[in-house]
Amino acid sequence: MSMMNYELIRSSRRTVSLEVTKECVVRVRAPLRMPKGEIDTFVASHRTWVERQLTKRRAVPVRPEPTAGEIAELKARTRRLVEPAVARYAAHMQLQPSGIRITTARTRYGSCSGTNGLCFSCFLAECPAEAVELVVVHELCHIVHKNHGEKFYALLESVLPDWRERKKLLTMR
Repeated sequence: MSMMNYELIRSSRRTVSLEVTKECVVRVRAPLRMPKGEIDTFVASHRTWVERQLTKRRAVPVRPEPTAGEIAELKARTRRLVEPAVARYAAHMQLQPSGIRITTARTRYGSCSGTNGLCFSCFLAECPAEAVELVVVHELCHIVHKNHGEKFYALLESVLPDWRERKKLLTMR
C-alpha cells in the first residue's frame, strides 16, 4: 500500500489532528518532536476515513467565487432578510442588540460580540427563511448567554422549539 501524501504542520501542540480541506488537501497537525514514522503510522491508520472524506469533497461541485457585485447583492438581500427578523425577535425576547453588520464570513452564519453587536454572513441569503430566523434567534440568545450552555439552549428552545429541524436547513457554501 502506497504512502498517502499529506501536508504536515508542526507546532507546540500535544496531539495529532487530521483534516481534509475543501481543496482535497490532507493536512496533519502534529507536535514538534513527534517522529515522522509515528505521524505516517497515524495517517495510515486513518486511511479509510481520509479516502471517504476525499470522495465526499470531490462529489461537491466547486462553485466559482462570487464577484464584488454578487457579494454586494448578497449583502443587500441578507440585510433585507435579517433586519425585520432581528426587530421582531428582539422585541419578542425583550432584547436590544447594539447593531447589525453583514460580513462575508464563510465559516459561520452569525456571531454576537461582547458588546452585543450582531454580525451575519451575506451567504445567509442563500438559506431558507426558517434557517435565517434560527441564526437570528441564536445570536440574540447570545446577548443573554455568551456560551452554548444549558441555559442558552433552554432560551433558544423557548423561542424556537423546532430549532433542530431548522438547523438542518443550514448549509455553508
